[in-house]
Amino acid sequence: MRKLSLEFYQRKDVLTIAKDLLGKILVTNWKSTFTSGRIVEVEAYNGTIDKASHAFGGRRTKRNEVMYAEGGSAYVYLCYGIHHLFNVVTNNKDIPHAILIRALEPVRGVEVMLKRTGKKKTDYSLTRGPGNVSKALGILTKHSGISLPGKELYIADDGLVYSDKEIASSPRIGVDYAGRHAKLKYRFYVKGNPFVSGKHK
Repeated sequence: MRKLSLEFYQRKDVLTIAKDLLGKILVTNWKSTFTSGRIVEVEAYNGTIDKASHAFGGRRTKRNEVMYAEGGSAYVYLCYGIHHLFNVVTNNKDIPHAILIRALEPVRGVEVMLKRTGKKKTDYSLTRGPGNVSKALGILTKHSGISLPGKELYIADDGLVYSDKEIASSPRIGVDYAGRHAKLKYRFYVKGNPFVSGKHK
C-alpha cells in the first residue's frame, strides 16, 4: 500500500480525481492509533464557478483559505456546529477545488471507531455520511491544512480499482441552495455498497 503523491491531487480535473479516489484507503494515525477505511462515496466541488462550493465567486475566509492552497491538503470544516467534514483540496494554488469524502468501508481499527462514535456494535452507519467518517477516524477542524502525504493523515492506494460499471453518479446531497448547480452529477459512489449514504440505486 503506497501513499498517494501530491501529483495525484494537483491534477486539473476535480471530477476525475473524485472518481479516482473511490477505492483508495483513508488513514489516520493519531499518537500511533491507526484507523482506516476504503473510500466508497465522494462529492466534487468545482471552485469559484460552483454555487455549491465554499469558494463560489472567489469567496475567501479564514475557514476556507486552505482551499486556495496547492492540492494535497486537508480541508476540514464544521457543519451545523456539530459535524467535522473532511475534504481533499485539489488542483494548483489559488484554484479552490475540493472533494468531500462522504463514506468509507471500514478497514482497520473498528474497535477504536466504535469508541469514538459511542456505538456498541458495528453497523453500516459507522462510516456512512461525512460527519460519521470524521468522527470514526478522529478527524477534527484542527487538522485542516494538514498535508495529506504526511504521517498522521493520508490516503493510500492498495491496488483496488473499481470499473466504470461499478461506479454511479448523482446530484450532490444537501446543496439545494445552489440552484441549477444542485442538479450537477458531482457525487460519485460505489454501486450497491451498504456504507454509501443517501438513496441506494
